[in-house]
Amino acid sequence: MGDSQGRAGEGHGSPAAAVFDALGAEYERAFAASAAHRESLDRLLADLAPGSRVLDVGSGTGRPTAQTLAEAGHRVLGVDVSPVMTALAARRVPGAEFRCADIRDLPLAEGEFDAVCVYFSLLQLERGEQIELLERLVRSLRPGGLLVAATVPVDVAGVDAVFMGQPVRVSSFGAEEFTALIARAGVAVEWTHSALFTPDHPAGAPEPHVFAHGRRI
Repeated sequence: MGDSQGRAGEGHGSPAAAVFDALGAEYERAFAASAAHRESLDRLLADLAPGSRVLDVGSGTGRPTAQTLAEAGHRVLGVDVSPVMTALAARRVPGAEFRCADIRDLPLAEGEFDAVCVYFSLLQLERGEQIELLERLVRSLRPGGLLVAATVPVDVAGVDAVFMGQPVRVSSFGAEEFTALIARAGVAVEWTHSALFTPDHPAGAPEPHVFAHGRRI
């Protein structure tokens, strides 16, 4: 699964925060060996101008995404709904800025960022919320700005599951539909990659991953 983001309905707190608060640094260790994630980051770094402003949605512990970008000299804002994850990230990646917030509540200015990363942070949102968020994130990119998004490409809506021993409620799209949603949000998709990854965790199970890179039209 992926970095944390998402909440329940009004007045119900945040299931995603509870899950990722409980996992803490275990999550980072479990996903550290993802070669596909590293390849995606390398591709992003190759496309970014020096000192770019980057938003990392569902930034987790800050590793590898925010750390890789910050160490390359980019200005990174990480946003995560989990207080535990945000605190870990602030300690581990002092070169980036982190905010504990639900990305849906965070004001985003038009054309504010040169790039937006959304690595596995949509999965605990309802499908309609994922579509709305992608559209908002694309609007926060300057024209020609880069969107990098990754998800677990399964065709499910509001399914109860267990992720690394934690109960989660998951919604997602198949790989082709996910890529099409990104395109409809105003992004010219330039590269996609699919992989199978097993988290390094006693409760880890193989899961498909899909990565998509593109530019705001």
